[in-house]
Amino acid sequence: MQILENFVNFVDGLSDKIGHLVGWITTLMVLIVFYDTVMRYAFNQGNVALQELEWHLFAIVFLIGAAYTLKEGAHVRVDILYVKLSKKTKAWIDFLGVFVFLLPFSVMVILSSKGFIMNSWAIREISPDPGGLPARYILKAMIPLGFSLLIVQGLSEAVKNFMIIMGYKRQGDKS
Repeated sequence: MQILENFVNFVDGLSDKIGHLVGWITTLMVLIVFYDTVMRYAFNQGNVALQELEWHLFAIVFLIGAAYTLKEGAHVRVDILYVKLSKKTKAWIDFLGVFVFLLPFSVMVILSSKGFIMNSWAIREISPDPGGLPARYILKAMIPLGFSLLIVQGLSEAVKNFMIIMGYKRQGDKS
């Protein structure tokens, strides 16, 4: 079990670091949106590159932040029944959910985006808009990165739930 616990600690630590990075990217994004909004509405000065940067940053936050969100249990749930279940039953549901839903969906996204991303890299895709950002292919590479991080965090969550099912108490576990 120590190997599994070390895996969980490593993956959760990585997700924490990425979550911290995503927090800073989000702060930067908010500042850019604020600046862009003031410039557009107060001074009638629009900037295509800034507007594209806003949605590029949002995409990065969404894609690489998903694993941290999963780690923190902050994804949207319908808790009508789940909230009333025992800890062990919740662990079974979450454990099976990783293997039935999260992993297959994430692998499907990675595999189905491969051609899309490779084509973008092959042509060194840029924004089609005048004044837009270059290197759109780098943004598209965040798709497999984000879903790979989600897979690894999903495996960490599965291990944590397996430990609960088996009655193993993790070091530092408060519950």
